[in-house]
Order: sequence, then structure tokens, then C-alpha cells
Amino acid sequence: MASPSPLFLLLILLFSILPSPTSPSSINDTPSTYIVSVHPDAVKPSIFPTHSHWYQSSLSSLLSPSPPLLIHTYTGAAFHGFSVKLSPTQALLLRAQPHVLSLLPDRLRRLHTTRSPHFLGLGTSTDSAGLLKDSDFGSDLVVAVLDTGISPDRQSFHVRDLPPVPTKWKGSCVNTPDFPSSSCNRKLVGAKFFCAGYEATNEFRSPRDSDGHGTHTASIAAGRYVYPASTLGYARGLAAGMAPKARLAVYKVCWTAGCYDSDILAAFDAAVADGVDVISLSVGGVVVPYYLDAIAIGAFGAMDRGIFVSASAGNGGPGALTVTNVAPWVTTVGAGTLDRDFPADVKLGNGKVIPGMSVYSGPGLAPGKTYPLVYAGTQAGDGYSSSLCLEGSLDPKFVAGKIVMCDRGINSRAAKGEVPNSPPPTATIVFKGTRLGVKPAPVVASFSARGPNPESPEILKPDLVAPGLNILAAWPDKVSPSGIPSDHRTTEFNILSGTSMACPHVSGLAALLKAAHPEWSPAAIKSAFMTTAYTVDNRGETMLDESDFGSGHVHPQKAMDPGLVYDLTTFDYVDFLCNSNYTEQNIKVVTRKNADCSGARRAGHSGNLNYPSMAVVFQQYGIKQKMSTHFIRTVTNVGDGESVYSARVVAPAGMAATVKPEKLVFRRVGQKLNFLVRVQTRVAKLAPGGSVMKSGFIVWSDGKHNVTSPIVVTLQQPL
Repeated sequence: MASPSPLFLLLILLFSILPSPTSPSSINDTPSTYIVSVHPDAVKPSIFPTHSHWYQSSLSSLLSPSPPLLIHTYTGAAFHGFSVKLSPTQALLLRAQPHVLSLLPDRLRRLHTTRSPHFLGLGTSTDSAGLLKDSDFGSDLVVAVLDTGISPDRQSFHVRDLPPVPTKWKGSCVNTPDFPSSSCNRKLVGAKFFCAGYEATNEFRSPRDSDGHGTHTASIAAGRYVYPASTLGYARGLAAGMAPKARLAVYKVCWTAGCYDSDILAAFDAAVADGVDVISLSVGGVVVPYYLDAIAIGAFGAMDRGIFVSASAGNGGPGALTVTNVAPWVTTVGAGTLDRDFPADVKLGNGKVIPGMSVYSGPGLAPGKTYPLVYAGTQAGDGYSSSLCLEGSLDPKFVAGKIVMCDRGINSRAAKGEVPNSPPPTATIVFKGTRLGVKPAPVVASFSARGPNPESPEILKPDLVAPGLNILAAWPDKVSPSGIPSDHRTTEFNILSGTSMACPHVSGLAALLKAAHPEWSPAAIKSAFMTTAYTVDNRGETMLDESDFGSGHVHPQKAMDPGLVYDLTTFDYVDFLCNSNYTEQNIKVVTRKNADCSGARRAGHSGNLNYPSMAVVFQQYGIKQKMSTHFIRTVTNVGDGESVYSARVVAPAGMAATVKPEKLVFRRVGQKLNFLVRVQTRVAKLAPGGSVMKSGFIVWSDGKHNVTSPIVVTLQQPL
């Protein structure tokens, strides 16, 4: 499936946010919020005491009876500039000021809505060895969660046996009527909220969580050990986050309507200034060029300060080109299954059994009895909304005592389960509780967004997958497990699914790796995850393809000792953007650095970014029958001082792949060596607009470590 070119998308965006100066009569002057990027080398005039005064003065010069007021002033920790509501005319005038670099439209993002530690091989707090012990359970690390806030009184956030807050921490806890500053402690070290971009009206104007999503993701990343833990009688056992002793800093950026870029960027800026070590973001939106993407910009600013950023891949699967948060400096996480499920069979009156899953906790249906089965779209309500079983759309009198079949659709979480089980046909439901040892596992969840990467096809996304289906984690006491107002049940834990749940698994694991290897860069941590990931399920079968799972499923224990890493600096990313044909001004918007692209473009192509995976798209133009490309990579020895690695290359089917040299001889830890992989292929017979993806891999092995990178080749026939 072909995607619109970045240039075409950019032109659409520019014409949509800025009016034509030649036709003022046609201008729609309805104000919109813009994020204003200020030149990083622009110096604040000394006449102004603060940057806020300077920026407000800039707004005073705009044509308006009263100048617009600032929404956010960004400190410069992750982004240099401010956000403000402007008319299109005012936006044009502001853009013309010499210290203004660019204007980004404020976009709305959406949330990408315990057995996982055991499934990942992390064991329990009594382990005598392994990643948990070597990292002291992440004790001195701070994980920032940008989400819907937190419910601080949950058992997962208790302070028992935690040492004092790390002295490097510079953050704070806001004080509001429903969230006093005493809510923070040695576990929850910081809590702030950002709602200026979206003025919430019916929610806590504080870091307190009125949705549940933020509490859930925070406890996945860094929840303490809690036993017994379950929800509605399901998934009973020990609950724990990935980094049980890591500290949490919560930045509430998501509200009922969603999460606005201006607030997200303010949270990035605050988190970097506060001194966090990891940022976890289970939020996403449409893919746009990086210089128009506030998450990509904020994440770059964090990465530039040595902060690891992980983000959810999105829930748009299983279709291709659905992955979000695709910048190469972000670790993009898809969702896989656990070896645990909650089986429930629908047994039809004709004897046919349809397997499914359920966490229904009420009384079971009468054994041997069947109930009328009705379709909500035609028999139980008003059509479209009833077909999705939206709350209030079904006729209670009609559906009472029946089993209602709904379409999968937009309704949130478990709302479809709130209708009582509502002529022939008939059916019954048999609930079977919790089942362990499920095979196959892991499997990439159907909803998990897939590649290829729509913005940078030569960067394989998602990067990897982690548990994201039916995840048990902490839940606010004032939010029902279904999230439906008419549901008055409460629970300490809840089960949710989504790449939102997969992302904080990797965030917490990154805290463990950073604690065990404080000298590792964010790119080195990502590399350790990717090159040690596995692609074989518990039946010994290979999981689908790399556009689904990237490098594979995260393997924490092996990531602790990867042998070699593919490291990157901020200047490597600048070269990547140059080779991606970004202008030097657009690169400055993302990186806050001046870029001279002439040297970078002479040196190679965007696929030569020192990434732990290798991907290329061949456009089958003209009469050329053979095509080839090369990947130049540099690996850094983080294993044994003296070691020899030999390469094994498995080419994509029907293609040829070679590596030079075939051996890498290291003399010391920290030594860097280069190699080159060349891939050759012939033109494939494809229909106009068609494409085919094939994959192989390269493994560097010293007998102890296996450093694996996928090689993915896409052949595409133009229309």
C-alpha cells in the first residue's frame, strides 16, 4: 500500500494552518493554538526580565485590540519557545519575526489504550541474581509517566523499604485541594499537571487520575510487589512493575477529550528539567514529519540530555502503515500476548462452540440452559450505536435475559459487558476463569500497530514488542473497572489491553538497564533490547514478520549483557535528518542545532543511521533488473575485553547478502569496529502499486553473545 509523500503531506498542512497573504478577504480568522519554536541561538534582550516577558512582548506587536496570552512558556530543557492561541493572520505576523523559527499546530493525541514479570523472566524479589539484583530493582532511577495522572494511595505505590529520594532529583509535587503535596513520597517523587492546552472542565485539576489509564501504566513500569493481587477474581497472584524500586514522576497531560501537543511538550520540558532518567508515553496520533511532531521534538530534547524515551506503537493494527511514534530516537513498542488468558466459550444452540475471553465475575449461567441470541444492530436498539452496544443505546426491556452480540467498534474498554445477557437462535456462555501456559505465546496482538514506517521507511518500526494483552495493574478506587458511570464497582487492580500497556514494560526495563549500566546512552539501551529480542514463541515457531514485531519480543535478562551495542549521538540523528532531505531549518526545529547537510549527504543515505535493524525500500522504476544497497554499521564492545565475533548472514528469500569483514576482533571494552552489509536483489513481478516485503538477519556471535539485527527489504512497484 503506497502512502502519500512527506512533501505532499507537508504542503497540505501548511495550506491548512496558514492563510494565503494574497487573499485576505478569504482568511478565516478563527483562533487556533500554535506551538512556537524560537531560534535556539536567539538571545533574550536584556530589557526583559524573563523569557515569558520577551515572548509576551512579541505578541503585543500583533494586530489585535488585546494581545494573545501565553499558554505555556517552555524552559528550554527540551524545547525552546512557547504556545499561544492565534488567528491565522496573527500566526503569519508572528512567523515573520526574526527570532521565530517555526509554528506547529497544536494537535490532539489519544491514549493507546501480574504475570508479565514472570513471563519476562524477572522472577520475584527473592531472586539472588539477574537484572533485578544487578540494578537494585531500579532504586536510584526516576521514571516519568506522561499520562492521565495517578492515584497515589494504591498499594503498588507504597514506600516500604525504599531509601531516600535520589539527591539528583529536582522536581516537585503540586499542591491542590484533591492532591495535597503530601501525596508524594519516596516512591512518587513528583507530580504535575498540564491542562492549559486543553482546559479540562469535569476532571481533577491536579495530578489525580480520574480515568485509570495513568495509574495502570505507572504501576506496570514501577509498581511495588503486592500479594495477593487480582481483579474480580481473575489473574490472582503477585503483582509487580518492571522496576519495583524505581521512583515515579507523574505528569498529567491527558484529559477527557485527549492529550494536546502543547501540554505534552510542556511535560517533556518539565521532566527533563526535573532530572528524570526515563520517559514513558502511551499516547499517539497521526504520523507527520518530525518537525511538525511535538512528541518527536520533545523526545529529541530528552534524548539529547541522556534520557531514554519509550512510546506506544498505537492500536491501529493489524493493517500496514499504522505504526505511530516512529522517530528513530524513540523506542517504539508494540503489544504481544502473555501465556495467560481468561477463556469463555459461547456455545450455540446447534452445538457449535466459539472460543473467546471474558473477565465477567458475576454468577454463571444456568448449566444446560440456553438463552435467546440477538444482534444489537437490528434487534436490540436504534441501529448503528446499538450495533456497537454503546451505553444507553440498547432497550433494557428487550435485551433482558438474552445474549447480545455486538460489533467491535469505538466503545471504550468493557462497556459492551454492561448490558444484561439480552426467538432463536440460542446460546449459552461458559466462563472458565484464568488459564496459564497458553500456547502459542507470545503472539503479536491483533490491535498492535504495524509497519512499515510511514515517515522513514528505512527505519524499522515498531522496534520491538512487549506484553500488552490482558495486563493486570493498579487502578484508582474512584474509577469503576469498566470506566462506565453506571458501574459502581471498585477494585484495587484492573486488566487492560493495548500498546499503552506494552510501552511501560519497556520503560521500567530501561530503568533497570540504566541502573545496571549508568554509562549507557539511550541508543545503547535500545540496542541492547533489540539485538537480544527473540522471535520464536513457546511452541518453537517463528512469530509472523518484522513489520509486526520489529526486532522481536523483549528479553530483559539477555539485554543485561548484549555483548555489542549500536550506539548513536545526537549528531548522528542530525545526519540522518539531512539524508532524509529535511531542510536545515526544519532540522533545527527538531534538534535545536545548526546543521550543515552538505557533508552528511555526501557520506551516505538515511539507511546508514547506526540503527540495530536494517531496512530498505526499492522502487522498481525503469528497466533496471538488479538493485542493491549497503548498510554501514558501527558496533561498540560492552562485553568481554578481548573477544572475536563472527558473522552469520541469512539473506531475505531470493536475494543475496554479504558482510565485510566477516570477523570483528576486539581488544578492549568500549572499542568500536565497523562493518558493511550489502544486499542485492532482482526486480519482482508486481502489480502497479503493489509491494512485497522479505526479511533476513545478521548475527554476530562470540560463542557467548548473539547480537542479532533483522534485514528487511521491500520491493515496491509504482502506480
